[in-house]
Amino acid sequence: MVSVWEFLKGDRNDSFDTGGQFKVTLTKSHPQHAITGSAATTGYLYINLHWSTRTAEAPGAGGALRRFFDPRILRPLAPATAGSAPVSVDLDLACMYELADGTRGVVQPLGRLFGDLNRPPYVKLSGDDVSGAPSGETMHINLEKKDQFKRLLIFVYIYDDTPAFDRTHAVVTIVPQSGPRIEIKLDERAPAARSCAVVLIENDGEGKLTIRREVRYVHGFQSDLDRLYGFGMQWERGYKSAAAPAEPGS
Repeated sequence: MVSVWEFLKGDRNDSFDTGGQFKVTLTKSHPQHAITGSAATTGYLYINLHWSTRTAEAPGAGGALRRFFDPRILRPLAPATAGSAPVSVDLDLACMYELADGTRGVVQPLGRLFGDLNRPPYVKLSGDDVSGAPSGETMHINLEKKDQFKRLLIFVYIYDDTPAFDRTHAVVTIVPQSGPRIEIKLDERAPAARSCAVVLIENDGEGKLTIRREVRYVHGFQSDLDRLYGFGMQWERGYKSAAAPAEPGS
């Protein structure tokens, strides 16, 4: 068995999945998994986003060239180049949180809201990968503070001026301290989507964390996901250097 660190670094030669018994893949027919015992209350929960880009398809292929629009700023995205050249995709891993005391917020690259493990929200993003490197993007959740959590929405959004989700092979993997790792594939065709609610983590207050697959694509950004899940935050447009909470803007 490989270490969590080796797995998160992207060593796929041994996929932490000996005999298939150390991995749970959440699907539409099997959307939920519970983390219980010491795995739900000690150490860290690791969440990793890894993706690779599909090659651009030639005109006339099943994924013919399209133009996609942000409905709010009405600016077309650049069409992919014909042929087999890879397309550039910048996916961002993020988390909306609601704590037990009612505090709500977001951890994301936009606004450099990378979070903190030792102070609220007890969630920290390792950094911002813009290329789909083997290590991807990793988020850590401090389970020593599990009682402070009510719910965590893990989501992925596409940063400004990049192709849509159907141009990528993206996987979100959740790795507890013990027990199986949990895998959620973002493999549904959603050519116009700019954001995806991937998984909802809820604390039942009785020592169990429920991990529920969502994989709900929206055409908009963080504010649209917020409305969908009722976090009730105020959002402003911004770039990765802007103050936040922010979402991709014009």
